[in-house]
Amino acid sequence: MQDELERKREELLALVDEAADSAALERMRVRLLGKKGEVTLLLRRIGEVPPEERPAYGRLVNALKAEVEERLQRRAEELARAEEEARLAAEVLDVSLPGRLPALGTRHPLTLVLDEIKEVFLELGFAVAEGPEVEWDYYNFEALNIPRDHPAREMHDSLYITPEILLRTHTSPVQVRTMERQAPELPVRIIAPGRVYRRDALDATHSPIFHQVEGLVVDRGISFADLKGTLVHFARRLLGAERKVRFRPSYFPFTEPSSEVDISCPICRGEGCRVCGETGWLEILGAGLVHPNVLRMARYDPEEVSGFAFGLGVERIAMLKYGIDDIRLFYENDLRFLEQFRRG
Repeated sequence: MQDELERKREELLALVDEAADSAALERMRVRLLGKKGEVTLLLRRIGEVPPEERPAYGRLVNALKAEVEERLQRRAEELARAEEEARLAAEVLDVSLPGRLPALGTRHPLTLVLDEIKEVFLELGFAVAEGPEVEWDYYNFEALNIPRDHPAREMHDSLYITPEILLRTHTSPVQVRTMERQAPELPVRIIAPGRVYRRDALDATHSPIFHQVEGLVVDRGISFADLKGTLVHFARRLLGAERKVRFRPSYFPFTEPSSEVDISCPICRGEGCRVCGETGWLEILGAGLVHPNVLRMARYDPEEVSGFAFGLGVERIAMLKYGIDDIRLFYENDLRFLEQFRRG
């Protein structure tokens, strides 16, 4: 009986060691220790053994069961380690490969140009002022010497919310609000950048939403010479020291006298081309001395103080600076276009 159990022991332990993976080992456990397993059947045969041999038989079978259970546990640990090592080898990270860097954004060309414009005027001692984009009709028109029956209002084609509230058509209301808040203190020296809105169709040169920078200086003794010196410096600082600048008489309700400001065409260098209409000049902004009526409405005495104002479109400056021929490119979010302005 002992020899038979020894042979059985060697056979069962060999079966355990032959299990190639955890699933095979589990099947072997059921085969050996399950309800109908081979070790379980050996235990059940104790009743068939002669009474005098039962104690010895029971000790041998229980020892065999304990050894099989211990061998199953040890084999399970071995297989678990082997499978973990295989999994780690299959999932190994090759640190020699270059990482995939996330795509980095870049500043929008309008932001780049606006920052350059601000830098020029901040160097000249201007402060940056802001105001609401949803504005009262009074500040957008009447306080700027544009009464309700003034023909200049037809040029704006404004986006009204109510009869008295609209989306601002220029950043000039910021000038009025600043003078009202500061009067009668001097000097006033600000630029007012921001979005403005007009009922324009979106095409190559027009957009219902665009950006302006307007400037205002109010002090004693301000003359057209101060305006001219400031804007000539600005144009050459931003668009190149070789730029020629000219002033042409014009009309704006809130300035008197008024002027359009042109620069020599950067494409043809003033020789005349399709871009400048063969004139050699490109308009960049409008300007003039602050109208006395605007000063009065802001509680300044035009007999004591004077000032100048100017306004420019950021998109127009950006198109000139970068040679862009379609304003819609600024708003289409095309990465092929925007990535050209990546710096560094």
